[in-house]
Amino acid sequence: MKKLFLFTVLATFLMSCNGNAQKTSKKSSKDYEVSKTESEWKEELTSEEFDVLRKAATERPFSSELNDIKKPGTFVCAACGNELYKTEHKFMSGTGWPSFDRPIEGGVAYGSDSKLGYQRDEVHCARCGGHLGHVFNDGPKETTGKRHCINGIAMDFNPENE
Repeated sequence: MKKLFLFTVLATFLMSCNGNAQKTSKKSSKDYEVSKTESEWKEELTSEEFDVLRKAATERPFSSELNDIKKPGTFVCAACGNELYKTEHKFMSGTGWPSFDRPIEGGVAYGSDSKLGYQRDEVHCARCGGHLGHVFNDGPKETTGKRHCINGIAMDFNPENE
């Protein structure tokens, strides 16, 4: 009787476990305002943009020309043109990627990833779902305390008044 009880408890426990691999907070690509097939994205994006935006790759640090931009303007999604960040919220983090302490309201959405063996907060475009980067809690304490560490290849820059 004890064996049957232990077997039942163990079987119930194993069947009710939900590991992180089973959880996802990122929407399906069909849930976004801009939704395209993989082949359509491949036709529109460069191979580097596709790898980052659609496959969640990471560009090399210090490789983006957007790191040095300081003039007023808006950073937009390279895939769909959605407004993501303003220059006024950009700061030099020293990490090698463009960093911001906050996004434009409604411009980004969040998910999670554990590809490196630990949980990270992923940032993606709220309009097309493209992977942008990650958000960390080591940003400027005098503002939000957040650091949106964003792949430059995932964005374009629109200068103000041009």
